[in-house]
Amino acid sequence: MKKALIFDCDGVLADTERDGHLVAFNQMWREDGVNWQWSLEQYAEKVKIGGGKERMFSLGQDKDFRAIYPVPESEETWWNIVIGWHKRKSAIYKELITSGSIPSRPGIKRLAEAALADGWLLAVCSTSAIASVEAVLHQVMGVELASQFAGVFAGDMVKAKKPAPDIYNLAVAQLNLDPTNCIVVEDSRNGLLAATAAGMNCIVTYNDLTKDEDFSEAAIVLSDFGEPDNESITIAKNLTQAQPDKYFSMDDLEKILADSRIMNNDVESGRV
Repeated sequence: MKKALIFDCDGVLADTERDGHLVAFNQMWREDGVNWQWSLEQYAEKVKIGGGKERMFSLGQDKDFRAIYPVPESEETWWNIVIGWHKRKSAIYKELITSGSIPSRPGIKRLAEAALADGWLLAVCSTSAIASVEAVLHQVMGVELASQFAGVFAGDMVKAKKPAPDIYNLAVAQLNLDPTNCIVVEDSRNGLLAATAAGMNCIVTYNDLTKDEDFSEAAIVLSDFGEPDNESITIAKNLTQAQPDKYFSMDDLEKILADSRIMNNDVESGRV
């Protein structure tokens, strides 16, 4: 059975939540004359809601937002306003990505290249819109490597977004995967819960917006994957045989997969 390395997009491939989505949301509101700007602290809370449209829709129940904007009583009307905002926000976001102003996270392309060379299948599972995900993937991985990803699965392809496992279940079904042969890379608790609910082992590479979240279910929690010439990575938690030194390697990835298989066999045999 083929092995798969599956990446979340925002916060995993690049710090796109802080430097991309947040910037785009606030620019969109300025352009539209809406006197509202999310601070980094406010957005850190909103990130816990899967999907950009859903984050904006939740403002309909925010008393501070309602004080500066006439939110319509009709949910359908409000949703239509949100969709219009989201369309412009997505265009701004794509401009930011294609400008190259948001660097990829350390080690992400290196690990993807190494996994592909070792016969692993690559995929992306995100709650963001497909156009935004593809823009980030191409910018971070380059056109050639991005074209070798077996699948790109986005939030609008499923009914329930993370922490529901739907997006990962879709990848399993469409790519004919065994969840126990999949390793997921996430950056948030919602993503971690989605991956583990789908029966997959999960690596967390946290960022400034998610570093204080609960990652109890993760196999290993890292600051990032690191690079040979960079400073050593920080390991916040490790329940695996992998022992990353300065950076996370393919040997570490294979050990985490082996641990996952052992655990699955123990569960099936009733030893745990």
